[in-house]
Amino acid sequence: MVTIAPTRAARLFSLPSRNVPLLSSRSEAEGSASPIPPKSEKLRKSVLLKGTPSAVPKVSRSKPGFSRWGTSLFPEPRPHRPVPDQDQGFTLLELMIVMVVIGLLAAIAIPAYTTNIRHAREAVLKSDLHTLRTAIDSYTVDKQKAPQSLDDLVQSGYLKVMPIDPFTHRSDTWMPVQADTLMSLDQTESGIDDVHSGSQETAIDGTSYNTW
Repeated sequence: MVTIAPTRAARLFSLPSRNVPLLSSRSEAEGSASPIPPKSEKLRKSVLLKGTPSAVPKVSRSKPGFSRWGTSLFPEPRPHRPVPDQDQGFTLLELMIVMVVIGLLAAIAIPAYTTNIRHAREAVLKSDLHTLRTAIDSYTVDKQKAPQSLDDLVQSGYLKVMPIDPFTHRSDTWMPVQADTLMSLDQTESGIDDVHSGSQETAIDGTSYNTW
């Protein structure tokens, strides 16, 4: 019977150093009293073929894109979060509805606003005409003569300043009316007895402002 000395790999792996007998025939192999367990035989073959376990490189079982320490080398993109309904913008139909509503409101409000502004200007014009005519009458009664120009009313103190026409936005567009008749027996000189606006626009009632 021939014996084989233990190999270097077996000594490093601390296997029991025993002589492994070589079976010369099939009958001796079948009649062996101490057969080698399957696990020990498989381990011995792997050691003999690959060497010591320390020489076998360790394979990292980490996930793709991560290092052996778990650090992310190539971070995966975050999953897309669906945008909630309250963060979404308006649709084209909604914008069109809003524009139509705004247009209707503007079509109703703008004419009413314009009419109110015109009413206010007409009220200012009537007040200015009344002030001018009152000053002319007072000047005529006090001076026993009619004023020759509207500036006479300011210079004599019947008016502090010449009012501004609310439609022409000027103070020199008033149209004085010269009269040849005398207002009283004591009046010695004729002159201005009335005044009108210099605007050519048409009032809300259809009349012209220069006829007021």
